[in-house]
Amino acid sequence: MRSGVTKKVIGLILAVFAVLFYSAAYVVDEREQTVVTRWGQIKGKPETTPGLKLKVPFLDKVHRFPKNLQNWDGVPGQVPTLDKTFIWVDSFARWRIVDAVQFKISIGSLSGARDRLDDIIDPAVRNAITSNKLIETVRWTNRTLDTMEVGLEDEDKPVIGKVHIGRQEITSQIRDAAAVKLKEFGIELVDVEIKRLNYVQQVREAVYKRMIAERRQIAEKFRSEGQGEARRIRGEMEKELKKIQSEAYRTGETKKGAADAEATRIYAEAYGRDPEFYSFTKTLDSYREALGKDTSVVLSTESGFFSYLKSIGGNLGGE
Repeated sequence: MRSGVTKKVIGLILAVFAVLFYSAAYVVDEREQTVVTRWGQIKGKPETTPGLKLKVPFLDKVHRFPKNLQNWDGVPGQVPTLDKTFIWVDSFARWRIVDAVQFKISIGSLSGARDRLDDIIDPAVRNAITSNKLIETVRWTNRTLDTMEVGLEDEDKPVIGKVHIGRQEITSQIRDAAAVKLKEFGIELVDVEIKRLNYVQQVREAVYKRMIAERRQIAEKFRSEGQGEARRIRGEMEKELKKIQSEAYRTGETKKGAADAEATRIYAEAYGRDPEFYSFTKTLDSYREALGKDTSVVLSTESGFFSYLKSIGGNLGGE
């Protein structure tokens, strides 16, 4: 009977020790750090190394905070630049908790930290954008833009300005301005970057119209140059064609004159040898051209055109 009671007591004692150990022990993950409080007061230093840790059971409370980098996404908003151009700015940042005790005292939770980041980083971004011209926010070097050179001469290229500070310097200014204010909350601001820049709707439409006008100007320049080149080619072609035609006409006339001269010489030589035969053949040619198969001709007997027919008829009658 006593042995059974003893076993129960021992079991109860072991159970109490198990409950106490379970309440006193906790595990710290490698990605987190912890702060222990007792009755709302922070006890000791934060635990930043991973492993099994102990606390006073039922009295101590463990608060866990991330040790790795955290992301912050800003709310996109409309911001005017120094040269009065309204742009749409979307930024982001990376931060981490470097003093868990200070973070617990001043903020206490990640949701509160994000609200505080909104209150500090957003104004810093707005102040940096409004204090600089648009080109400083968009570019960080004075490298020549290839897209500005297409189809335009040097005097036609739009002047976009020169970068004096640049986007990298502006983001560094934003980070430095916000980091000082976040340090008192146990937060280290690692970096701040501008995720997206864009014109607001009204300015965007005006920019699109200007871009269209510039493209049309370049297209018109190409068209005019093409038309001028086409006219030059057509002029040279017509000039060459007239030259060829002139030379061909001169060659043809030369050969035609030589042929006529040769024909005249042959005719003259033939006529000189037998004038009567030459006259006879020419008359026959005239008859052949003037008289067809079904042609009827009424001629006077005294007609010169009829003389050879008359002489032929007389000769036939005489035979």
